[in-house]
Amino acid sequence: MNISMYQASAPRMVNILKNLSAILDKAQTHVDAKKIEPAVLTHFRLYPDMLPMKRQVQIACDTAKGALARLAGVEVPKHEDTEETFAELKARIAKTVAFIETIKPAQIDGSEEKNIHLKLGTREVDWKGMQYLLGQALPNFYFHVVTAYDILRHNGVEIGKRDYIGNP
Repeated sequence: MNISMYQASAPRMVNILKNLSAILDKAQTHVDAKKIEPAVLTHFRLYPDMLPMKRQVQIACDTAKGALARLAGVEVPKHEDTEETFAELKARIAKTVAFIETIKPAQIDGSEEKNIHLKLGTREVDWKGMQYLLGQALPNFYFHVVTAYDILRHNGVEIGKRDYIGNP
């Protein structure tokens, strides 16, 4: 049995985004209990040249919605990147999940050979759909989600692998 492009993308991303939202709930509980200003965590970086936690969440959302929109041939929704609080980040995740849930399997399945052209900074790249999904979009998505997770875990939020993986 073959796995479809849809099954390899939309449900997996929705699951992980919902897990990330639940992790942000635990982060809010943590800062409330420890009387820590939430911005300490939303602006925290693992290293000075890395992006802060809030940008990790934003980019994870951008990657998910962008990948599915491109594969489905629909316009990529725009988000303003203004989120500062856990509640605002959770709202962005919810908007992303809601968008993903509008995409039907028939819009993604069969996109394995679709031409995907992206401008990444100063360079332009071209991929076929499957190469883009498996070699760029999914690894980038998981990278940013796990980096947000790592920032929160590093700062004492009581989360573990089960929180990240959830119930796939």
